[in-house]
Amino acid sequence: MVQATPFLLMLSLALVAPGFSARKQCVLSGRWVNDLGSNMTIGAVNGKGEFTGSYHTAVTATRNEIQLSPLQGSQHRTNNKGQPTFGFTVNWSFSDSVTVFTGQCFVDENGKEVLKTMWLLRSRVDNINDDWKATR
Repeated sequence: MVQATPFLLMLSLALVAPGFSARKQCVLSGRWVNDLGSNMTIGAVNGKGEFTGSYHTAVTATRNEIQLSPLQGSQHRTNNKGQPTFGFTVNWSFSDSVTVFTGQCFVDENGKEVLKTMWLLRSRVDNINDDWKATR
């Protein structure tokens, strides 16, 4: 289970690859790192807006060893403003939990690509009476 600092954490992810900052359009494909040191890699977005990738979190609430985890997502077709909305799901390889992210890709005033996201994490609980504590 991934640690949930606030209820819904706003992540600001910055593209690590040099040379991308001059673009006017925000492109999801690439390697992204957040302020906590978690990183993800998003592959090419196909014509339907679908993509796959991997996520390696830097934080966890379990004692299990953190492992690279698969992600699957969808991007709204890029509009003429070039700052698409998207969503993706991470199925954590090292815990009984899943996180869904939703957000938008922006190009800031300096030409830097930034992802702004919100997420919900769902952990497995032993019975329905514990359902109240399963989503963060």
